[in-house]
Amino acid sequence: MQATSLLYAAALSLASVSVLADTTLTVYTALEADQLKAYQQKFEQDTPGIKLRWVRDSTGIITAKLLAEKANPQADVVMGVAASSLLVLEKEGMLHGYAPKNLASLSRQYVDNATPPSWVGMNVWGSAICFNTVEAAKLGLKKPESWKDLLKPEYKGRIVMPNPASSGTGYFDVTAWLLLFGEKDGWSYMDKLHQNIAQYTHSGSKPCKQAAAGEFPVGISFEYRAAKLKDSGAPIEVIFPKEGLGWDVEATAIMKGSKNLDAAKKLADWSASQSANEQYEKNFAIVAMPGVAKPNPHIPADYEKRLVKQDLRWSAAQRERILAEWSKRYDGKSEPK
Repeated sequence: MQATSLLYAAALSLASVSVLADTTLTVYTALEADQLKAYQQKFEQDTPGIKLRWVRDSTGIITAKLLAEKANPQADVVMGVAASSLLVLEKEGMLHGYAPKNLASLSRQYVDNATPPSWVGMNVWGSAICFNTVEAAKLGLKKPESWKDLLKPEYKGRIVMPNPASSGTGYFDVTAWLLLFGEKDGWSYMDKLHQNIAQYTHSGSKPCKQAAAGEFPVGISFEYRAAKLKDSGAPIEVIFPKEGLGWDVEATAIMKGSKNLDAAKKLADWSASQSANEQYEKNFAIVAMPGVAKPNPHIPADYEKRLVKQDLRWSAAQRERILAEWSKRYDGKSEPK
């Protein structure tokens, strides 16, 4: 009897250890490296017992990786990846629809309209030009005010921008130009811009970093990186071209086939929580939960109104066609992978 009691106690002890053991979620992300630590720390503080293992790269590369792994998914959750990319995965039947607990508190325009939603938005990020005023003064360059200003001959070889096949930022720039100028004139615009491009980078933030460092006077990038670099003292002016700004939604989705579904749902719940939105607000002017974002001195108060009127489903549906055309025309100036 005593031996049986001891065995029972041992079994209970082992069960307790098993319950208390941390679950580790594999999370594919295109979030900026300097955001990951804060998000992870806050999530693990708010949700004891679940750890995060990030797999990070640029949007296009993460999207290609997920598609390549379709038959044998390695990710539990995708977090901080463009909604237009997640819509590609949704079409492939790769996402597990889930309505997080706080869904009703989010702006519906930043949430998938399926029931339950395949993805839920975190924040918006959009186009900005980083203009190095010191280098520009040396070169006698005037500050551009519009996308079409970048076609002027004085900018030849002095502009860097992200490759849309690798970067979500690059892709929403291209789709924005096609929407703003029309299909024919949009490609004509990019043909002319290509003459002034020095290099297409594989990162959306790199052009702004290059402009901040004085490597090139003009970097087409996005507002978060531009504001952060200006805050750190970089000699840049942040420009929001007057025709309108390309944008996308960073979002969270659960991968179909996750072996850690309960834990994945907890991360999706947290991603839609006020606690998480307060983290996003530290980086972005527009977050999914209304009333959380605060003014940023480097981003105009009417920033949301400057975003182009685009359809993320259209961007997802046209992705393969647009990237094939873009690569055929311009890939010769892409930085080596």
